[in-house]
Amino acid sequence: MGALWYRIGPVITVVIAIFVLWYAGSVALNSAWAYDKAKRAGVELTTSELIADTLSQEKPKLPAPHQVGREIWKTTGEMVAKGRAFSKRSLIYHSWITLSSTLLGFVMGTALGIALAVGIVYNRTMDMSVMPWVIASQTIPILAIAPMIIVVLNAIGISGLLPKAVISMYLSFFPVVVGMVKGLRSPGKMQLDQMKTWNASGGQEFWKLRLPSSMPFLFTSLKVAMAASLVGAIVGELPTGAVAGLGARLLAGSYYGQTIQIWSALITAAALAACLVGIIGMIQKAVLKRMGMA
Repeated sequence: MGALWYRIGPVITVVIAIFVLWYAGSVALNSAWAYDKAKRAGVELTTSELIADTLSQEKPKLPAPHQVGREIWKTTGEMVAKGRAFSKRSLIYHSWITLSSTLLGFVMGTALGIALAVGIVYNRTMDMSVMPWVIASQTIPILAIAPMIIVVLNAIGISGLLPKAVISMYLSFFPVVVGMVKGLRSPGKMQLDQMKTWNASGGQEFWKLRLPSSMPFLFTSLKVAMAASLVGAIVGELPTGAVAGLGARLLAGSYYGQTIQIWSALITAAALAACLVGIIGMIQKAVLKRMGMA
């Protein structure tokens, strides 16, 4: 029991602290509207009445956790129970739209990142020229470049899933490049010299030494890349005026001041990212165990 609490105790403590601060913030930020309503009605609010009002407003500045949870259940669990899981009002449907472009962008970004990393490690010219450009590419705000990508691809007749996936790829390839370059260069001089004494070719050195050594770095990079890919997919839905996806859900909520809808989409996106990163973590554990790594 002690060992279990040692593992989950800090997590539970942090979660409780977040909820306490969240509720306190909801009361503080929503109190102005509650006082204004009371003033117009000519009544005075007690502390309990103030708290009850701030935690139950229709369009609060900061929705309370139970309001967000109720909205998520309404647009997921209740939809499933009614057999409308993929209704356009369902967060499951919007999550799937965003997930599809996230996964495609993640695959494209991973492939591009690994290819660039191999080129940078094995080619001095690419190391000196491409690597600085890779780093500089991430200094451009994604909110600035996303509309340009959408417009350019639409101009040549490419629309739908691919433009959003390209934006996801743009964000996700960078951590893969950096991680794989570090991983492919991680073997020590003694290991490389040993491969030479065995008369190993360049290909054998890559497949039997450099690539296996890079696996821990790769999986760590993939976790960051997956989260970045999801952000890219959401951002990619904003300039297109999309009607489906978590980004479209956020946009619609901002148009009509539906803060509860906005927060439910944000929490759903965070949960989706956590699940995807968790899946990569499980794959990492299985692969590294298979390779005999701790």
